[in-house]
Amino acid sequence: MSLSILPLLTDGEMTGTVRVARDVSGRLQSERAARRLAAIVASSDDAIISKDLNGIVMSWNDAAERMFGYTADEMIGESIRKLIPADRQSEEDEVLSRLRRGEKVDHFDTIRQHKSGTLVPISLTVSPVLDADGRVVGASKIARDVSDKRAAEAERERLLAIAEGNAAAAQQASRLKDEFLATLSHELRTPLNAILGYSRMIKSGIVTPENQVRAIAAVERNAAALAQIVEDVLDVSRIISGKLRLQVEPIDLGDVVRHAIETVRPAADAKHIRLEVAIEPDAGRVSGDAERLQQVVWNILSNAVKFTPRDGRVDVRVASEDGSVALTVRDTGIGITKEFLPHIFERFRQQDSSTTRERGGLGLGLGIARQLVEMHGGTIEATSDGPDTGATFRVVLPQVSDAAAEPRWPARTVASADARPLRELEGVRVLVVDDDPDALAMARDILEAAGADVAVAPSAADALALVSAVRPDVLVADLAMPRVDGFELIARVRAAPDAAVRRVPAAALTAYARSEDSAKALRSGFQMHLAKPIDPAALTAAVAELAHRDED
Repeated sequence: MSLSILPLLTDGEMTGTVRVARDVSGRLQSERAARRLAAIVASSDDAIISKDLNGIVMSWNDAAERMFGYTADEMIGESIRKLIPADRQSEEDEVLSRLRRGEKVDHFDTIRQHKSGTLVPISLTVSPVLDADGRVVGASKIARDVSDKRAAEAERERLLAIAEGNAAAAQQASRLKDEFLATLSHELRTPLNAILGYSRMIKSGIVTPENQVRAIAAVERNAAALAQIVEDVLDVSRIISGKLRLQVEPIDLGDVVRHAIETVRPAADAKHIRLEVAIEPDAGRVSGDAERLQQVVWNILSNAVKFTPRDGRVDVRVASEDGSVALTVRDTGIGITKEFLPHIFERFRQQDSSTTRERGGLGLGLGIARQLVEMHGGTIEATSDGPDTGATFRVVLPQVSDAAAEPRWPARTVASADARPLRELEGVRVLVVDDDPDALAMARDILEAAGADVAVAPSAADALALVSAVRPDVLVADLAMPRVDGFELIARVRAAPDAAVRRVPAAALTAYARSEDSAKALRSGFQMHLAKPIDPAALTAAVAELAHRDED
């Protein structure tokens, strides 16, 4: 309420007063509402701006200053286009056109430019401002900085892409695993078919005497293939677990290649494949594990022979190249497709994994070769121009810095049975322990054929009962046996009251062939760890070495 006192005049003289009261509550409410609105605009986190129909800024709140870097003095009276990047100026034309028609622009995501030049992602709402007659005279706009929202969306998209990639990788891994298991089953059953088939034929007398040599050779060849499959799988396990160790020494890579060539030459001759070999005599030496490098070379050469058609050619070259020694193997084989070439060294991957493929294998050899080459500090690469154009593999290894180092190849030789005297274990007493009757009988036959006096025990308990009576010169024991295993057996032997029993040399002959199995066996008291399947000559040599160790 507003109260006014006015004078009452009569003939020009004041004769009294008149009180006039006016209701001003509406005006006060409007003023309070305006102040509240101004406070809201000033404290808002969103930029609130008003402009006329020409885009000239008429008001500018604090949030607008924070968002775009311009003060109110710098923007009021200026065109709003000052905030709009050059490539988005047409947006303002569209907004003004819609405002003049009385339309609202709601939640329009766009980009505006900060005073510093950086771009600010915003969500924009523009509403027309009407005068008392309902005519559009300007616009109010609210701009919200959506940088955090955009960042969150980008992060969500990134995580989604990672999740989708992981899911795809998991599906691919599952598919490769299934393919690998199917291939492994096939590759295991193929040599087993020949081994079991010929063994049963020989046992039943179906094989004639003149064909027995061929049948036995087939059994031996397929058993060796089976052993190689097992060794490849074990190598993958060693590589994945980081337990593959190298016995490093100076090596002439040319010698390694020559040995590998002699290994694959029979297969090449069978297909009339010409092996062209050029090894520089002064190519230089490398530092590495001779057996592992031979494994690399053998994998590459055997693949070249396997994938080269009959009457083809395989060129092998060893040469010195800028402080390195390079091995190049080029074949005239089936080649490698452009799609598969990037995956050629991946484990379990094969260019053709179908049931109609012409060539076997697990898809492990080249993956193992790459790991071994990289462990030697070298590189391996494959190139091909596509199907039916052949392939080229190159292995490059650093030369040994000490040129005077004497190369030793091979690092460890396993003599063949023909190279050893037939009775080199004459007079040696051996106690063999194995719960597998066939393995036990085979070990006894091998050692007796070499002249040893062999006692056998089907369990660790039986061995403990025999060891004092037999007084063996050498103990050969399996590790995995029921009730009392080989580790417990050797522990009891080493704790025996009889000093002669405690000192008996012992070898673990077991199908547990991992490096950690070997280390555990040696820590437990064995002097040697021999992996099954073992060559008869290797078993004989090991027993002979243990029997005569004290004589050295």
